[in-house]
Amino acid sequence: MPSATDRLRILVLGSGTSVGVPTIGCECAVCRSEDPRDRRLRPSVLLAYHGRNVLIDATPDFRQQALRAGLRRLDAVLFTHAHADHIMGLDDVRPFNFRQKAAIPIYGSPQTLETIRRVFDYVFAGCEAESSIPRLETHVLDGGSFDLFGLEVTPVPLKHGRGWVYGFRFGAAAYLTDHSEIPESSAALLRGLDVLFLDALRRRPHPTHTTLERALEYVEQLAPRRAFLTHICHDLPHAETEQALPPHVRLAYDGLEITVEAGA
Repeated sequence: MPSATDRLRILVLGSGTSVGVPTIGCECAVCRSEDPRDRRLRPSVLLAYHGRNVLIDATPDFRQQALRAGLRRLDAVLFTHAHADHIMGLDDVRPFNFRQKAAIPIYGSPQTLETIRRVFDYVFAGCEAESSIPRLETHVLDGGSFDLFGLEVTPVPLKHGRGWVYGFRFGAAAYLTDHSEIPESSAALLRGLDVLFLDALRRRPHPTHTTLERALEYVEQLAPRRAFLTHICHDLPHAETEQALPPHVRLAYDGLEITVEAGA
């Protein structure tokens, strides 16, 4: 059996859409729900393994997510893409810089890092700062697998409307968010999984996201042992939606913790 040091813990920090749930100004049943699983911050997960903490996407809710999780260390950030709901919490890594007295490596595609450099110009401009700024080390992903603190991470290209984003496979798990299509070449990277997270925005079609029905088709095609649907909008009430799902498919929710093997 794998030892504790071979295990990887996945903590769902946020399972909602770009506007979160409850949605501002909305009075629908899900936005007024008292079920805590219907309260969804912007989409992100934390990977904990080998004494390291790796964040996938720094959402506008990252400060709240980190406080709720009691996060005291951050070793790296992986970015799926550079939309606002995935990068706008990056400035909030500063307390980790203070505590750890070191820069934090960030990883993304050339396009993602280009956008981050533009949006956070004050971090990368090279000017003398009058106040604290994040200390970051950028690492460009070229699509190949790479070692991150002893864990093999494989970027998984996904279609997001007309654009491209990365999902990530790590050990026996993969995290895919904000996708409208999983190309066949990427599906080949997602075989033999224990756990698969994938986008399931709502039932109605959307130009840049996967519907609940299509997500279930991907689960059948890729055959993970367990699947968790994320990036969920207020069209899907947690309890009611789960009742109609296969037993090995669940809705993710904020605070969900899953443990998998860290090895491939």
